[in-house]
Amino acid sequence: MSTKATAFRALHDGPGAFILPNPWDVGTARILARLGFPALATTSAGMAFSRGVVEGQTSREDMLAHCASIVGATALPVSADLEKGFGDSPESAAETIGAAAEIGLAGASLEDHTGRAEAPIYDFTLAAERIAAAVEARNALPEDFVLTARCENFLWGRPDLDDTIRRLQAFEAAGADVLYAPGLPDIEAVRTVCSSVGRPVNVVIGIGAARFTAAELAEAGVRRISIGSTLARVAYGAFVNAAREMKASGTFELAAGAMSFSELESFFLPPAA
Repeated sequence: MSTKATAFRALHDGPGAFILPNPWDVGTARILARLGFPALATTSAGMAFSRGVVEGQTSREDMLAHCASIVGATALPVSADLEKGFGDSPESAAETIGAAAEIGLAGASLEDHTGRAEAPIYDFTLAAERIAAAVEARNALPEDFVLTARCENFLWGRPDLDDTIRRLQAFEAAGADVLYAPGLPDIEAVRTVCSSVGRPVNVVIGIGAARFTAAELAEAGVRRISIGSTLARVAYGAFVNAAREMKASGTFELAAGAMSFSELESFFLPPAA
């Protein structure tokens, strides 16, 4: 494979579905690489939590610096969760892709969530124009880059499957490489989305009540399975539960679930020659 992005693109060709886990710092990226995953993706929420802020409050500079740190942590391809990008216009979407490629990312996702509670989803036409501009920027890059287009309807009070599919189809027509609608409620909705588009579909685990296995998702037509902020929330959940135990009862049963120092450190040792 000539580039990380070429290798990343090849993962989407199947057969079946591959798991794309989401580290939130250099340490978790190196752990996931040592465990044998073929590629990584950043999580904007996990990054925000690690910085002690809510999602959507990270600056462009901090976002790109974080993504660059994940890129540099391992030899694996990395795709970035860049939320809506660095602005609302098609031009800002194009600029986002250029900036992402410059720091060595193999791909990135852009979503149609505006970040505004009063109007959370971009107008259909603007949403499609943003992806078209991002595609144009991708096509002008000297190396490959995998662009994922996200429809956020189900996360922002618009559980309209027909509109979600219409948007994903528009993103496909604009040239997006991967299509993604987080929060689909059941496996039938997943299957319907996959059968309605001709590009690889990403499904995220851990959003909403629905739980699927990798085998179920592959059978439904999914090519890529991401975890979003779920691994970060699992880790923070264990941390908070342990802290609450100490505070409330003065006991330390939490230590029983800790990984041994030597095992944890083994993930960070240089590879054997």
